[in-house]
Amino acid sequence: MDRTEKAAAVAELNRNFAEVGVVVVTRNLGMTVAQSTVLRGKMRDAGATYKVSKNKLARIALDGTDYGSIGDMLTGPVALASSIDPVAAAKVAVDFAKTNDKFEIVGGAMGSTPLDVAGIQALATLPSLDELRAKIVGLIVAPATKIATITQAPAAQLARVLSAYAEKEAA
Repeated sequence: MDRTEKAAAVAELNRNFAEVGVVVVTRNLGMTVAQSTVLRGKMRDAGATYKVSKNKLARIALDGTDYGSIGDMLTGPVALASSIDPVAAAKVAVDFAKTNDKFEIVGGAMGSTPLDVAGIQALATLPSLDELRAKIVGLIVAPATKIATITQAPAAQLARVLSAYAEKEAA
């Protein structure tokens, strides 16, 4: 990697740190390419990214961002999972760690708040932004559905009474 490639990598990482809601630091202890590809696909599907980066370049990119607290975690073969949704990257990382013993969560940060492994696992149990939005829409729609049901009930009952009366007269 020459100097211009390093500068571009640092600029991209810095831009990423400025945009995301959470960064999860993971350690890859001998994962195969196929396993990494599966993990990247799961991250992509959840709206997150998973990137292996040189630790020194990542530390440089942390300057001027809220994620300076993860600098100490960048030792050894680590990778960074990040997402705008504060739950997505943590959820995928925790789920993948359950099924793969070569993948370890080191810690992370949510903005300026550093998180240890327990913090990342707690974050992964929270509902995602999409799930929260769906719950809010459901709560908003529920009263309207109940009102529609209530207003239609008397008309339906009246129609059933008239139908029964007509059948009685016909017989």
